[in-house]
Amino acid sequence: MDQIVNLFKIPDLRRRLLFSAGALAVYRIGAAIPLPGINTEALRVLFEQHRGSFLGFLDIFSGGALSKFSILTLGTIPYINSSIIMSLLQGAHVIPWLERISREGETGRKRIQQITRYLTVCLALFQSFAIAIGFSSTQGPGSAPIIMNATMGFYLMTALTWTAGAIFVMWMGEQITEFGIGNGISLIIFTGIIARFPAAVSDVVRLVRVEELSLLLALILIALVVVVCGLVVWVETAQRQIPVQYAKRMVGRKMMGGASTYLPIKLDPSGVVAVIFASAVIQAPMFLSQLAPNSAVSGFIQKVFGGFDTGQPLFAMLFGGLIIFFCYFYNSIAINPQDLAENLKKWGGFIPGIRPGKATAEYIEWIVEHLTLFGALFVVAIAVLPDCLRRFFTAPFFFGSTSLLIVVGVALDTIGQLEAHLLMRHYEGFMKQGRIKGRWFNVGQS
Repeated sequence: MDQIVNLFKIPDLRRRLLFSAGALAVYRIGAAIPLPGINTEALRVLFEQHRGSFLGFLDIFSGGALSKFSILTLGTIPYINSSIIMSLLQGAHVIPWLERISREGETGRKRIQQITRYLTVCLALFQSFAIAIGFSSTQGPGSAPIIMNATMGFYLMTALTWTAGAIFVMWMGEQITEFGIGNGISLIIFTGIIARFPAAVSDVVRLVRVEELSLLLALILIALVVVVCGLVVWVETAQRQIPVQYAKRMVGRKMMGGASTYLPIKLDPSGVVAVIFASAVIQAPMFLSQLAPNSAVSGFIQKVFGGFDTGQPLFAMLFGGLIIFFCYFYNSIAINPQDLAENLKKWGGFIPGIRPGKATAEYIEWIVEHLTLFGALFVVAIAVLPDCLRRFFTAPFFFGSTSLLIVVGVALDTIGQLEAHLLMRHYEGFMKQGRIKGRWFNVGQS
């Protein structure tokens, strides 16, 4: 309790907390404002019927904005997609010009960020038309149309509104990152998921009351949530400590070095970033099929992805494969064994039993690859297996493990930043012993 009070004793930290809370409140208000010309009751019933399907997965990821057809329906999806594309283009050395820019330090980062913003606008326009056209041919219960007057004027109004909303969310996320606490884009996703928590708890209570869900099974599900949260916290804070010894050397008249320390390598440095990126990429088939619902391309996509729902084997394999890919891709960008080995050699450090230089780089790379494999498989197991098991039970989708991964991971990083602010100003952290270790990831700039 004293630590929470200390957060508001620091003027700068208090200002950052209030700014973040205010910005997230504005986002939630915008996510509740629906577009005109929508049959909201038919839309609500449609999403109720597809709660456990891929459509429900998209609604969870949008923070419930999609089921309302709100002005902020696209949310962070276009920005995340554009960030993925830019990261892939840089990492795969597809465009040498981008690779040169990425090496220009802060100036290069700002230029790439500007290109990412322009790409976000293009993707938002495309995705807006895809969703609007797709839902124009979708009917709710009783053949009630979702869109009451699907004209070109409606499509243009929807595309412009949703694109403006995506740009606003992108700008708000950058403002939270700069003037608030935590990563803005991640906190927006976090807020959208947490906003569904009261409804999820209410659904569990209702199901127990009407005896559709036994009290024992409800307690087992709650215990499963607690266990998953504990496992996520354990893995996301775990690290491999590589021992490092510094040789003694003369600096002026003083003998320096000779100290023993360690090089910390996170067990899962990408975690939530991989899940968010994989979730964004896996939405592509739905957007493509909705762009022209009666075309041959759409028919082919629907045929191939006929079982493309959460818990289905195809969804589990594709989602798991994407998570593993983005875990390795993120780590290849975030951790450079060659640079680590060169820096150790420059400062007179070495790993006991390993020759400095190339051998050290290979040893660090070997450790990173094995840790990444273990971390990626753990994230896949947490993200996929519980959702597959949940197909045999009746439970709100909030208890899906993908949501838990994002919520716990973002909470850890935000608390880690708050604790860093407290310790920097000579206050106690949230724990009497040890520190809360977040990944300090930055969606969109990873």
